[in-house]
Amino acid sequence: MPARSKITLLPEDIRAEFERLLITSGFSNYAGIEAWFREKGYEISRSAIHRFGQDFEAKCEAIKIATEQAKAIVGVVGDDEGNMNEALIRLIQQLSFDILIKNQDADIASLLPKMGIMVAKLSKASVDQKKWQRDIKEKAVQAVKNIETKATGSGKKSLDPETMKIIREEIYGIV
Repeated sequence: MPARSKITLLPEDIRAEFERLLITSGFSNYAGIEAWFREKGYEISRSAIHRFGQDFEAKCEAIKIATEQAKAIVGVVGDDEGNMNEALIRLIQQLSFDILIKNQDADIASLLPKMGIMVAKLSKASVDQKKWQRDIKEKAVQAVKNIETKATGSGKKSLDPETMKIIREEIYGIV
């Protein structure tokens, strides 16, 4: 098994800044990034930076493509029920499970807490989204009931200015 990359062993804040440098430099200027590392007190070769950069660029491109595809799908079929978010949460949970199963023998102890936090946040987001959807539906149902009661309470079947005012008030109450 090859030695772990020095880049993967960097502190999180240094690695995050390095990744920003890669992106802003258009995944080039490896000599400049090597000098930046030296200024920070790290000896990381241009070839290590390049290897990591190629991998990172491929991941960024995959995310960009997936995002564009998701936007296209939502543009065509809509996402009123939050189905895209639910699918994303399930996909990430499945990928996390696969990583854990495939790497049972590998040293993933440092990865487990981060994965646990990620899954917890995703689950909370899913619960929050469903609660929000339920609340909005309840408000919409109540608004419809209120409009029907107020619009037909006087025996009229047409919408006069007063009824329109009531409808606007009810709709603005939802928004």
